[in-house]
Amino acid sequence: MNFSMWFHQSAARWTAIVCSLLIAASGGVQTQAAAQSALAPFEVSANHRFFQNRDQTPFFWLGDTAWLLFKRLNREEAERYLEDRRAKGFNLVQVMVLHTAGDVNAYGSAALLDQDPGRPNITPGNDLAKEGEYDFWDHVDWVVDKAAEKGIHVGMVAAWGSVARGGHLNEGNVEAYTRFLAERYGNRPNIVWLTGGDTHGDRETEVWRKMGMTFRQLDASHLVTFHPFGRTQSSTWFHAEEWLDFNMFQSGHRRYGQDDTPGAKEEDNWRYVLEDYAKVPAKPTLDGEPSYEGIPQGLHDPKEPYWNDADARRYAYWSVFAGAAGHTYGHSAVMQMHKPEFGGGAYGVRKFWHEAIDDPGAGQMQHLKKLMLSRPYLERVPAQEMIAGENGERYERIIATRGKHYLFAYTYTGRPIRVYLGAIAGSRVRAWWYNPRDGSAAEIGVFANGGSRRFVPRGEHAAGNDWVLVLDDEAAGFAAPGAATTASPTGSSQ
Repeated sequence: MNFSMWFHQSAARWTAIVCSLLIAASGGVQTQAAAQSALAPFEVSANHRFFQNRDQTPFFWLGDTAWLLFKRLNREEAERYLEDRRAKGFNLVQVMVLHTAGDVNAYGSAALLDQDPGRPNITPGNDLAKEGEYDFWDHVDWVVDKAAEKGIHVGMVAAWGSVARGGHLNEGNVEAYTRFLAERYGNRPNIVWLTGGDTHGDRETEVWRKMGMTFRQLDASHLVTFHPFGRTQSSTWFHAEEWLDFNMFQSGHRRYGQDDTPGAKEEDNWRYVLEDYAKVPAKPTLDGEPSYEGIPQGLHDPKEPYWNDADARRYAYWSVFAGAAGHTYGHSAVMQMHKPEFGGGAYGVRKFWHEAIDDPGAGQMQHLKKLMLSRPYLERVPAQEMIAGENGERYERIIATRGKHYLFAYTYTGRPIRVYLGAIAGSRVRAWWYNPRDGSAAEIGVFANGGSRRFVPRGEHAAGNDWVLVLDDEAAGFAAPGAATTASPTGSSQ
């Protein structure tokens, strides 16, 4: 058995410091050693609903889809992207390792020999300044380590589903390819493994199963899941598999009326969460690909309206409040890292990646993360029973979640929220409005914790006038939601 096999099977849960010493001893680059000491893998929480850091503090997955990061961006561009996402509060990016079997990166280096995933194209050395040394995998190394320096985890989709559908990745080479990835990146602190890749689990099933099992056998430190096709979920095929640590679904890019798939949930991504939440054994779940900001509704026709930041917020709050362990945002131009040299791009893209990183939805996602982490997080449960009266459908749906001493309820349209009081602790509750657009919070007042009460947010009743009602046990003494405050109230309570 070689050293790498021994390391992954016998010492996968050593501390990040020990890992960095081993890397340094074998000639690992300085950036990797520094990253190892600053970051550690996260894990599934004790209640199997969320993620936590190794010190048992909450880890709220706030991801961005950067599918072609390894393939299309050079070092300077990749660092610009990663720094932007760090500044906006993202702690994970989802990236394809292989988009196609013929992938060539920004430096002209091919990923594979003869388009065979079982034969990675590796050259001696890794010096960018020396011709022929800096290969495709050296660049992946550099990006992964740079992400770790910035506190960002990398959800590595080993191969897009089309690589398997085309026969390049198959039962004959999947173990060798997976072993290569696990042995090369399993000692990094910031990896999450994503099998699949926009595909159905009942196609090339044994390829994905063998990949998942091999990752689990060789790398006990990092979590493994399956990235499914649009409007499907990993739990349909793999929920009971021991290698699947958490579920992921792709709610997709279709609007109400466009979804003709069996059991269509259309835009109601919260329904995927409810289905996964009910499965045994309990596992975390999250929306790994909702409708992207800046992409046509329905995906393919640029004559259709484009999804915007309000839509991105709705998908995020709906799924998280329904019980998801985090959320992945996406932008059409960023996920494909669109640049002028790639012509018109795909899916009617209208911006280049470096412009689109500043679109409003990306900056607004951090407000969800800050809100969730401003209250005791790991005790959180769905709380639809606290919505009084008849709930709305489609955009009028109100989603609620609570802990022992707080309640959050989200309205996408500014629809008034009537809640039953008394389910959270305390004799009195302090009420707030939290603004998902800018992260500001305004106190409404303090009320007896009993009966029901109607809260009316500011603004017109319209899509995108979204608000979160926050009710706190007054005695808990919580700071303002999201640690943001504003001087005057934004609505009334009735």
